Amino acid sequence: MTEENKEMEELNNMSFEEALGQLENIVRELESGRIKLDDAVNAYEKAMSLKKLCSDKLAAATLKVEKIELNKDGSLSTAPLDNVEA
Repeated sequence: MTEENKEMEELNNMSFEEALGQLENIVRELESGRIKLDDAVNAYEKAMSLKKLCSDKLAAATLKVEKIELNKDGSLSTAPLDNVEA
């Protein structure tokens, strides 16, 4: 298995919280300005992969979230969250 494949598998098995934590660490490291250019480019590429992973996981979670509604007859049902009235 190549190094790139290992990284992709590692990313796919990562939780949202783990990915976000790593992303925050990379951002701090890049903002510090004490990182070599080649390392900064590699860190940026990893950060973009982590950002996509986090975005994908949030989108998937949003699709699963539903609101619970009380029907006129007293029974409960669910509806997509995007139908929530502000």
